[in-house]
Amino acid sequence: MDRAEIVEANFRARVTARNFPDGNAPHGSLTATEAVSLFRAQVLSRALDLESRAMQKAGQGFYTIGSSGHEGMAAVAHALRPTDPAFLHYRDGAFQIARAQQVPGQTPAWDMLLSFACSMDDPISGGRHKVLGSKALNIPPQTSTIASHLPKAVGAAYSIGLAKRHPPEHAQYPGDAIVMCSFGDATANHSTAQGAFNTAAWTSYQSIPLPLLFVCEDNGIGISVKTPRGWIAANFENRPGLKYFAADGLDLFETYRVAQDAAAYVRTRKKPAFLHLRTVRLYGHAGADVPTTYLAKSEVERDEANDPLLHSVRLLGAAGALSPEDALSIYDETRLRVTRVASEAVMRPRLQTAAQVMTSLIPPKRTCAPTNGPSEEDRARAFGGDLKAQSEPQPMSRLINWALTDLMLAHPEIALMGEDVGKKGGVYGVTQKLVTRFGPDRVIDTLLDEQSILGLAIGMAQNGFTPIPEIQFLAYLHNAEDQLRGEAATLPFFSQGQFTNPMVLRIAGLGYQKGFGGHFHNDNSVAVLRDIPGLILACPSNGADAAKMLRECVRLAREEQRVVVFLEPIALYPARDLAPGDGAWMYRYPAPDERIPLGEVGVHGTGRDLAIVTFANGYHLSRQAQPVLKAEGIDTRIIDLRWLNPLPKEALLDAVGDVKRILIVDETRATGGVSEALMTLFAEAGRKATRHAAEDSFIATGPAYGATMPSVESILEAARAAAQ
Repeated sequence: MDRAEIVEANFRARVTARNFPDGNAPHGSLTATEAVSLFRAQVLSRALDLESRAMQKAGQGFYTIGSSGHEGMAAVAHALRPTDPAFLHYRDGAFQIARAQQVPGQTPAWDMLLSFACSMDDPISGGRHKVLGSKALNIPPQTSTIASHLPKAVGAAYSIGLAKRHPPEHAQYPGDAIVMCSFGDATANHSTAQGAFNTAAWTSYQSIPLPLLFVCEDNGIGISVKTPRGWIAANFENRPGLKYFAADGLDLFETYRVAQDAAAYVRTRKKPAFLHLRTVRLYGHAGADVPTTYLAKSEVERDEANDPLLHSVRLLGAAGALSPEDALSIYDETRLRVTRVASEAVMRPRLQTAAQVMTSLIPPKRTCAPTNGPSEEDRARAFGGDLKAQSEPQPMSRLINWALTDLMLAHPEIALMGEDVGKKGGVYGVTQKLVTRFGPDRVIDTLLDEQSILGLAIGMAQNGFTPIPEIQFLAYLHNAEDQLRGEAATLPFFSQGQFTNPMVLRIAGLGYQKGFGGHFHNDNSVAVLRDIPGLILACPSNGADAAKMLRECVRLAREEQRVVVFLEPIALYPARDLAPGDGAWMYRYPAPDERIPLGEVGVHGTGRDLAIVTFANGYHLSRQAQPVLKAEGIDTRIIDLRWLNPLPKEALLDAVGDVKRILIVDETRATGGVSEALMTLFAEAGRKATRHAAEDSFIATGPAYGATMPSVESILEAARAAAQ
């Protein structure tokens, strides 16, 4: 027999013999009816685990990671409200089932079996993954919760207090809700988790409302690596700003009592708490994992002897709520029912085509209340003396600032967040005066942690806000890119668009800064952003385009629920000239209703000899090269991509039209850069193109700041060669 069969045989034998593990007597406010209901949830969770394993053996199920040993989470669910958003650990089947008992009309066994079978009828993921999750139960899906969900739980908790002061149109959580976020003891060691704990405590320490309950399900092991005995308690008992609670997760009555206390503390005090639950892990980690290959058999048997279902039968009997015989009957009836339902679930249709899989990559559009834009009085009050300056040409940084101001005036649910965005106004002054105009609630100075910045934005977006987070430099994104890849972009995909976290992430990036940085402040790698399905990447080359594209990005987030990255070329923030002293790279501020739609490219010139396809700094440099080429008899047109993901393919092919030759000027690296995709596009369209891209190198500081990237001189050389 495998370990699952051994655990089941032991359960039957020990219940029949009334041979139960030792434990405390039932104590607390849990009624007999409630206790039996929670036992039913525990048994259903166990039965689903066993059926999942059977389905996989039969080739009808495709992944197993069970909740057995963690059934005490049913009591945690009972201590919370179904309107409390729950970001769950992957072992929390019992939590979802117990929460379903609180909401009429739910069919957790059927829903979860459809998920196990990867059926298109699965109500949460549509067959894309075996996940816990339910829109009706306020449980967003998680696919592999190795701490990546903790930062957004902090953000969601923060949003509840903020929503009381600035109610967003599409708010999801009631004002008295608390956020629950659960995870394993091994996950608690992850740097992402530690960042979330620190951010929660940092926020609480400043008396900022943060109704968040962390739940650590401590089974003592992470896959095969043991957690040192006492480590979780030692780590969390005395953290400032984070109240610690502990309970035996094998004891339904104690778990419910302590979870009630913890939830009441969080709900009334609006402060975060940490609930430490002792659990056991049965059957090994996942799938075919055999725990006896890395644990002594005696250790495995010790945990099996502490089966939480055995503890529950003992407690229910002692409370006079349910006899052992009746408990065994419930177990047998549930097992039979789940097997019967599974035989129907495996017959339901599954995804077959790429189109079916990809249907939920793009979230559904939502209806937003019409906005007429800010009144002239509001604009005059916000801009002050800047209003008069809008009639004069300005550099990019100032035009972005004004665009943000108009957008925040028009849409009260917009909030900015990031390092130094408030009083300092950002490293380059792009957000100057915004905190004065809109206050610290909407221009949030965060602690120095990129994962927390993005988590704050993701969590707030799930509660109806339109966040505009800022990452100071493109290279800093790599500290937190999984928040985009593994969280923000996958949420609509794995929930069929039922859950979304739209945002506009501003990042200062690319190269060509003369006096600052090296590779950490000049990063010309965008591969990670172009590789995330569903993510939109916008990159302007001048201030007027930046203002108009930023407005489109916000529209895409607000109305189409998209995750958008707005990449701002640092070196062009202060740019004034095309030729020395001409002021040609400054622009007047576009009217607040002007925007550049997604997929529209920019074209300068009508030349038919050579089309230079480029973006950002490359566009600025190519424009400088253009008159030189004209004087040499090479008539060019310069095409500004603007949108780096998805590529504006149709508009781009139309823009190159009947031009004889195509040159791609790409300031990102030759390997993994934008030019690779462009070369493929033109080749597939039957057009020959050559490219001039940056070297596969980091960027240096000092005089060699631009040595690895295209320059006016190198563009001229490449253009001459291409035009031959």
